[in-house]
Amino acid sequence: MDWDILFFNTAALIAGVFVLDYGADKFIDHTVIVGQRLGISPTLIALLTAGAEYEELAVVIAAILQGRTPLALGNVMGSAISNILGAFSLGLVCYPGGDPFDSSAKIYSALQFFVTTLFVILAYFEQLNRVTGGLLIALFALYIISIGYAIYRGISELPQLSDSESDDESTDVCAEQTLGQSAGPPALETSPLLGDTGKKLRRPLYHHVLQLIFGLLALSLSGYILAHSAGTIADSLHLSGTVFGLTVIAFATTLPEKLIAMLSGFRGQGGIIVATTAGSNIFLLTLCVGIVAVAGKHLDGSDTFVLFDLVTVWVSSVSLLAVVFLGPHRIAGLVLLAAYVVFLVMEFTVYRR
Repeated sequence: MDWDILFFNTAALIAGVFVLDYGADKFIDHTVIVGQRLGISPTLIALLTAGAEYEELAVVIAAILQGRTPLALGNVMGSAISNILGAFSLGLVCYPGGDPFDSSAKIYSALQFFVTTLFVILAYFEQLNRVTGGLLIALFALYIISIGYAIYRGISELPQLSDSESDDESTDVCAEQTLGQSAGPPALETSPLLGDTGKKLRRPLYHHVLQLIFGLLALSLSGYILAHSAGTIADSLHLSGTVFGLTVIAFATTLPEKLIAMLSGFRGQGGIIVATTAGSNIFLLTLCVGIVAVAGKHLDGSDTFVLFDLVTVWVSSVSLLAVVFLGPHRIAGLVLLAAYVVFLVMEFTVYRR
């Protein structure tokens, strides 16, 4: 064992966690602000941004180029399971209230259930080939178009400012004018208060969009760092390739979703919790699986899939759908989290191959 490589990648893993924390914090705060400014549900914005599993796509493409299709599919299935049982469950545990999820969350959680069911059927009957892979990629394109249309409709139908919003804008303008007029006189006892007023001015929309993008880039970078460092550590410890894809890489590449879910839960943003989970799984089971099917040979289910994994993917999807429609509860989060621990134990013991 090369201890230098092991220690270096352990340090990289720790650094990646800090980048992850920074990116998640930026992303959540500014996603909510952008959604409020444009009159769009933060769920839709999160679906289009955090729901895009760029680091997973990078892992899949790298595995295909190396001829390791089972590793790619194992990573996809493991990530789909981890997103629900590992990330969504943490969001539920941290969610303070029982407010129901919005309509966008319900629509896209139902869509992810449909996509998951389609994937499980194709995988079980060994029908993942170039034709079905092309259909999955086309389905992903329709999914992106639907989100884009929903966002466009939200912007185009954005009403003029309500009274309260107009008051906020007027207050901002007045504050700015007051600050400018009071810049000349000598400092008085109230000077610190005038200084605080400037800090309350609303920043322009493009500032929050840029901060959102920076947060997303930090999340993608952290996912890349975590996936590669965890992968090297796992290789150093001589873990099985398939178990490695289903557990270690899947866990590492979904750490951004886990942290986003936790922070969103603490801040009461239930829509973002669902969006990152549903959007990520739709991305994984349409685009990523579609690319594997199109680029690779006909996939033999007996060599690639274990029924336990497929059943776990589908049951996880059903659990997400049920919680979204029935309402969030911390007990449900604890149950899902316990199920994830059982899944990991089973993978490393009973189903290790």
